[in-house]
Amino acid sequence: MPKTLRYTLLSLREMLLSAGPFALLTIALLGLTYWWLNPTPPKRVVLATGPAQSAYDEFGKRYAEALARYGITVELLASEGSSANLELLRTGQADLGFVQGGTADIGYDDEGSIVSLGSLFVEPLWMFYREDAARRLQKNPTVNKLAELKGWRVNVGTPGSGVPRLFTTLLDVNRVDASQLTLSKLEQTPATVAFLNGDIDAVVFASAPESVMVQMLLQTPGVKLLDFAQSEAYSRRFGYLTPVVMPQGVVDLAANIPARNVRLVASTTSLLAHSDTHPAILQLFAQTATQLHSGASWFSRAREYPSLEHSEVPISSEAQRAIKNGAPFLQRYLPFWLANLIERVWLAMGLIIVLALPLSRIVPPLYAFRIRSRVFRWYAELRDIEQQQESDQGSSVQALLEQLDAMESKVEKIVVPLSYTDELYALRNNIHLVRKKLLRKT
Repeated sequence: MPKTLRYTLLSLREMLLSAGPFALLTIALLGLTYWWLNPTPPKRVVLATGPAQSAYDEFGKRYAEALARYGITVELLASEGSSANLELLRTGQADLGFVQGGTADIGYDDEGSIVSLGSLFVEPLWMFYREDAARRLQKNPTVNKLAELKGWRVNVGTPGSGVPRLFTTLLDVNRVDASQLTLSKLEQTPATVAFLNGDIDAVVFASAPESVMVQMLLQTPGVKLLDFAQSEAYSRRFGYLTPVVMPQGVVDLAANIPARNVRLVASTTSLLAHSDTHPAILQLFAQTATQLHSGASWFSRAREYPSLEHSEVPISSEAQRAIKNGAPFLQRYLPFWLANLIERVWLAMGLIIVLALPLSRIVPPLYAFRIRSRVFRWYAELRDIEQQQESDQGSSVQALLEQLDAMESKVEKIVVPLSYTDELYALRNNIHLVRKKLLRKT
């Protein structure tokens, strides 16, 4: 092997042995940090939506399409509605879900396990009734308040939607006993079919105006929408309700539908998530919410939603940052996976580097010590020979010379980097000096 290559390999070997422990420590700390922070989000999440053709179902499809661009599959889990979605979150069957304020029983136990990504939009309580039913039951084609519904056949939706609970509460404050009505709890689609066939007098459901059912019923002849003239009073009695107005002509300006302003009571729908859901997933959903729900609608102005208000559970910190500040700086210029990785681990990496820098200063002295020790360890044997020559007059000079020759033969085989050869030659000169002292005694 050429000497130059031999010296280079020796230098690399000693450098690796010197710096290796610190490099392994740094790698171990980085691995521990990666495991602890878990910066890589899962590729699949479950979103609890609602019945088919509902607003929740439509918005769920939009979220799934938006997150697919980041390589994340959103599995849409159909349900009966808000109450069912909350139960799916509690049991861990869903990672996220749409929940309407006031329609689900959210308690103190949920504050530690469920977080909110903000209020997305308002969902009015729609009560559509048949005009012919109103004439038959009360000799008047228009219903003015809930107290006039005694004896009606009303569908209030499935228990999982939360609407039966809300509607029963409104009946109670109007002093109407639920037993005075014939209440059915069909799903939206079969209930609407039965309603249009005349088997049901009225249907009640909570939904965003984007719902296909809402759009269809608003434009169906012979079907009227209850005007909640006491909407302001309802909002004062129940904190989760807010009065909204559907402006005249907003459905169809040419046909002037509705023919006048219609007052409604509404609650806000929030996107809730299990607290164990990966922070990057929460961030992506919150960012998507700002894109899907920030436009103007029938009941809100542009950029009014998503909102951090009207939340019944704590707001996620990721949602707060996304709604207030938009996409993080790095995500504007880097792929999501890389920007997320840097964002999650940069602080921990900085701390590791701060710790590793002082330790790295030990490497050069340690490297020098390892190289020089290949030479210096022979001085102990050389000094021992010299001390024997000075203190023990009975020792055989010839035996000491042979011992010195053997040591010199070994020293000649020592290989050190060229920058340390001066110390090797110094050792050989010192061996020669001791030999001269021994020869003077012969």
